[in-house]
Amino acid sequence: MENDSASNPRSGGGGSTSSVQGGGMTVDECQNMIQRSLRTPTVKFLKEQLEKSGCSIASNFIKATNCTGATAGGYLKGQGIIVCSNHLQIQDEVTQVVIHELIHAYDECRGANLNWSNCAHHACSEIRAGHLSGDCHFKRELLRGFMKMRGHEQDCVRRRVMKSVTANPYCSEEASKDAMEAVWDICYNDTKPFDRAP
Repeated sequence: MENDSASNPRSGGGGSTSSVQGGGMTVDECQNMIQRSLRTPTVKFLKEQLEKSGCSIASNFIKATNCTGATAGGYLKGQGIIVCSNHLQIQDEVTQVVIHELIHAYDECRGANLNWSNCAHHACSEIRAGHLSGDCHFKRELLRGFMKMRGHEQDCVRRRVMKSVTANPYCSEEASKDAMEAVWDICYNDTKPFDRAP
């Protein structure tokens, strides 16, 4: 959960966000990129899996908006996904945010008891989204300035989980770390709805 409430998806109301650095684009440009991302194989697959799980996605489920705080997007329980146009620059970033947040939506759909104020629940969904979305692909890590050759993916997932969960107002840094470690093996190895990590 990252910072402010009204325009920020991480306000303790239940949800999760992605974060990216840099300039931004207009809401209309971002909305067009969201529409393009809906045609990518991974996004199409995740939408199909959500619908198969009984969670349909309305046409306004994924929306572009300007956000406060250092966040690229977020999933808001019961409201959908927001993509922060003012923090994204290119199609790949928009698509990555959409994939990451759709994994959170899938977790919400399949987990009737998912409670975003529970640090372990939040950490588990962040582990899965970081691992399954491609957020921590070697290429993306190099572009962020992280150049570790071995073990980069798990280090990246851990770093991004901690950034996200510590922003949750219910989770201190110590509680976030403990929660992440407690659920790591189960959640990292849970690749649903994929057969294996993409």
